[in-house]
Amino acid sequence: MRIKIDRLKEIREEKGLKQIDVAKVLNITQVQYSRYETGLRLMPIDKLAKLAEFYNTSIDYLLYKTDERKPYASSVMH
Repeated sequence: MRIKIDRLKEIREEKGLKQIDVAKVLNITQVQYSRYETGLRLMPIDKLAKLAEFYNTSIDYLLYKTDERKPYASSVMH
């Protein structure tokens, strides 16, 4: 199953970051991150959650479930 997540590239470029910069945040290689960004590999939910936090947005925004960029309010169930 191939899922290309264009918003990963879009938001990364808006922040002026290279793939290697984001890969370091996720503690993975640039090649591995590139495979997530292009849809060759599915990104694990923990990595997606870390990116949403890093970019101060929601997983739903990254996955095109919403166009609202701001993150959701914190849950009391952390």
